[in-house]
Amino acid sequence: MSADKRVIKKYPNRRLYDTATSSYITLADVKQLVLDNTDIQVLDAKTGDDITRSVLLQIIMEEEAGGMPLFTYDVLTQIIRFYGHAMQGLMGNYLEKNMQLFAEMQHRLQDQAQSAISTDNPLLNNANLWGDFMKFQGPALQNMMSNYLESSTSLFVEMQQQLQDRAKHLFTGFGMPGYAKNDPTPGDPQPSEPPLAGSEEAKAAAKKRTPKASS
Repeated sequence: MSADKRVIKKYPNRRLYDTATSSYITLADVKQLVLDNTDIQVLDAKTGDDITRSVLLQIIMEEEAGGMPLFTYDVLTQIIRFYGHAMQGLMGNYLEKNMQLFAEMQHRLQDQAQSAISTDNPLLNNANLWGDFMKFQGPALQNMMSNYLESSTSLFVEMQQQLQDRAKHLFTGFGMPGYAKNDPTPGDPQPSEPPLAGSEEAKAAAKKRTPKASS
């Protein structure tokens, strides 16, 4: 159990107990803790197992069922196809790094907006103007994030296909089992079988190879 994380216990009746406040909380409260950048750890009160991921996935499922889902159909199907795949671990790291990069971009945009608000420009100091801007910032960033995830996942799939094609070409060149080496192209002339010993063709070929006696 990590002392740096806020421990929440989940009981068999599905109730969540916040050990920091010694009170029961809801799934919406857990979501708010995540939004507040609070590191949490959810433990099964009966077994002590770490069930943080399952609770976080439950929050994501509820959000996806709302009016503005983050994951498109293409992203979800591509992610499912990577489960059990040899590149599953790489896919997870790839998405994680991209999420971190996008979060950094978001923070920079927010810092720039905050800096603009603090200037002496009376137009930028208009509370109503910036209130309307911030109201539409969330949906815009969410849509941007959705497009970013979709394009990023598609890029990884293309990289995977290129690696597979290169590996297949490499194994073909080495004549690995299961991969044909220098397969003949349809229509190319094929080498003929050598004539059988004792056949008329073999006798004729031997006669041609025998030098004629000089007169």
